[in-house]
Amino acid sequence: MRILFVLDRVENAASANALMGFRLAEQLVACDHSVHILTLWDGLHTPPAPPEGVVQYLLAFADERLMNEALENGRRGGTPVPLRLARLAAHPTAVAAAFRQLVLKRPRRTVDTQREIERLDAEFHYDAVCAVCAPYRAAFALEEASIGGKKYLWQLDPYASNRDYTAPGGFAREGRLLDALDGTFITPQAVPDYADDAPLANWCEKTHVLGFPTLLPRECRTEEHDDMRCVFCGSLYPELREPHFAAALFSALPGTDVTLTMAGGGWERFAADAAQLADKMGARFVRPGMLSPADADALENSADVLVSLGNAYDNQMPSKLFGYFATGKPVLHLAVSESDPTLPYLARYPLALVLHAGEDVTPGVVAKLDKWLHDVKGKHLPFAEVAKLYPEFTPEKVAEAFLRGM
Repeated sequence: MRILFVLDRVENAASANALMGFRLAEQLVACDHSVHILTLWDGLHTPPAPPEGVVQYLLAFADERLMNEALENGRRGGTPVPLRLARLAAHPTAVAAAFRQLVLKRPRRTVDTQREIERLDAEFHYDAVCAVCAPYRAAFALEEASIGGKKYLWQLDPYASNRDYTAPGGFAREGRLLDALDGTFITPQAVPDYADDAPLANWCEKTHVLGFPTLLPRECRTEEHDDMRCVFCGSLYPELREPHFAAALFSALPGTDVTLTMAGGGWERFAADAAQLADKMGARFVRPGMLSPADADALENSADVLVSLGNAYDNQMPSKLFGYFATGKPVLHLAVSESDPTLPYLARYPLALVLHAGEDVTPGVVAKLDKWLHDVKGKHLPFAEVAKLYPEFTPEKVAEAFLRGM
């Protein structure tokens, strides 16, 4: 088969969704399929080279990057609106991008991506084009594109049911999008949206459940050290993924041998939590900021324990959790929802400890965490054992499921 994937790195140069697109493409090439990738990028951070045997085309959107920076992606709070507009006015291309998106309702990313999909399809005659979402600009470009092959979405993040933003048009808009497509690949926790009497029930026959292709062998360092190294890598988001429970727990731990490194962005909304950790842990609390995927992998590979922050929304499951499992290291999961969709997967993992924010930070909970941390130091599961626990999240099995769905 000849397949085109459309990946979006405009908002996030190190996009996890784009990385998963690369991994699936690599597996499909290994199965003798022809794979091209169209990558939408920010015009500043050059995207990484694709897997061997995959051809990549680039489409830059520096204007939208500048627009998003000036308007702070439209998020609540932050800089007052007049100051955002003043920043926007300093970049004519960003002003034009905002006019296209907010007034004309025809973002350049959608219009130009549609044109490029059609151009590539006219040259290579793809059997299928698949937009990897979110964000959803590529999906709306594919919706309107005139191509000869089939159209698919891989919805790694939900659209209408994504509770951390209001999707334009909601479920009705998502339904129209699905009408134009031949199928959509969804994550396991999105299945309820398509159940009987659910908002997307009419499109359930178009869905195919697809795991995250993030379970692959990791090279983990095992050098001797005296401290207990706990590591979290990921972004923080108000109301979705917050550090409050982690800050309270680690601040309450006795002793001075536990270190906590929390890499990633989003801390500007959680200054009080950072101050609490810095006050209680001092130099043992480290925030290295945003890291490249390679540097994040290296940090995780050197950890004793990997820390997972549970999402507040039950229809979103962090793909990173299965990358954590792939290391074979102990995993501490801090759940904030009793119906957290990761809990059944964590129950399978022998080296996992789940603590619930609803239990509060009592002396008993703190003692339980302290004992577990010291009991699991140095323990490790072989990758083959982990792969048997979660075969549906290995890239090979994901590729098989993808091809069955097509």
